[in-house]
Amino acid sequence: MSLPYPDRTEDAVPDPSVRWADVVRAYVALTKPRIIELLLVTTVPAMFLAAHGIPSGWLVVVTMVGGMFAAGSANTFNCVIDRDIDEVMRRTRRRPMPRHQVPARSAYAFGVILAIISTLVLGLGANWLSAILALAANAIYVFVYTLWLKRRTSQNIVWGGIAGCFPPLIGWTAVTGRVGWAPLVLFLIVFFWTPPHTWALAFRYREDYAAAEVPMLPVVMDAVGVSWRIVAYAVLTVLASLLVWPAAHTGWLYPLVAAVTGLVFIWESVQLLRRARAGLRDARLKPMRLFHWSNSYLALVFIAAAVDPLFFQPR
Repeated sequence: MSLPYPDRTEDAVPDPSVRWADVVRAYVALTKPRIIELLLVTTVPAMFLAAHGIPSGWLVVVTMVGGMFAAGSANTFNCVIDRDIDEVMRRTRRRPMPRHQVPARSAYAFGVILAIISTLVLGLGANWLSAILALAANAIYVFVYTLWLKRRTSQNIVWGGIAGCFPPLIGWTAVTGRVGWAPLVLFLIVFFWTPPHTWALAFRYREDYAAAEVPMLPVVMDAVGVSWRIVAYAVLTVLASLLVWPAAHTGWLYPLVAAVTGLVFIWESVQLLRRARAGLRDARLKPMRLFHWSNSYLALVFIAAAVDPLFFQPR
């Protein structure tokens, strides 16, 4: 591709007039806090499900803190590596790296420090299996998605998105010390959910991705083709969500919530396909309706998984 990788030796020149508060905000922004919030939504409920009730409050705090540092580390590396892309795209050009608020070397060091803290917090506070899983997720996001797949294939988010599937495993293993069928099903929910969620957003910013020469699926495929794939992945997501019922032996609350919210998720996907087949484009395609609902859907399903054990003991 004609868009080069950023020069690893390039560095921003710190402005001595910048306030410490601005520096702190810039480093926090590197971690992408809103993405971290979404990851925690899938971590903590898995802990409730694993504990068949309320897990240790200290363990929840340790796992949340460790998970935050792990995700923040991966996001920081992503911001540094993709700073050339972020500078081109309107959605991301106000991030700290395109605005030269943080020197590249300092950002890399920050990412390494966060990864070390995460490993120690999870390893010493929960167990080393959870710490290793967090490191694996970090490596997949940085090396598999950011450095390898993102700029090379339209399937980037399908396989690179595996990194975002690890939080339920981390939450489950923090409580039990082992992996089981239930957390693997939770893993699958996030795996199938990620493409329709991300492709809906990519519809909205298709021109940005095209300008940055990032081959997201809506850039290289017509809207109808992408929408069909979104519907297929939405169906797979809902089917995977229903497998939690037998895998984790939940009560009736979880499958009820999963089924109702899943039907809405599929309905919104089909409506996007209908608008695409009608030839609507850009804002008239309304992809952000599906994007916003996908966030709500994932949160509701995982919250139901957390709440269900409070009322029903496993069969």
